[in-house]
Amino acid sequence: MIAYCGLNCSGCDAYIATQENNDDKRENAAQKWSKMYNAEIKSEQINCDGCKPDGIKFFHCNMCEIRKCCISNSVDSCAACENYICDILANFIKLAPEAGVALGTLRS
Repeated sequence: MIAYCGLNCSGCDAYIATQENNDDKRENAAQKWSKMYNAEIKSEQINCDGCKPDGIKFFHCNMCEIRKCCISNSVDSCAACENYICDILANFIKLAPEAGVALGTLRS
């Protein structure tokens, strides 16, 4: 399941922990992401049904500017946007190059 930004939701720690309803995986993700992003992320925040489907979203994904933009422009992902690659997406791809690869594949 590819998110609007190009990340693979089905491989996301929050998505996996939520679908499995696994509190140990939530705690592991919270610790990992807290260190990785130098932020305080609590295991209670690790809940997500994916970027596109209805349901709960990880708090960061729920506020995501890329997600909001794709929804407001009625595109399935950034790959389908006429403004591909905008500054917001370019900055995101610097942090998550795998998203750029996935979007490039979708554009092919």
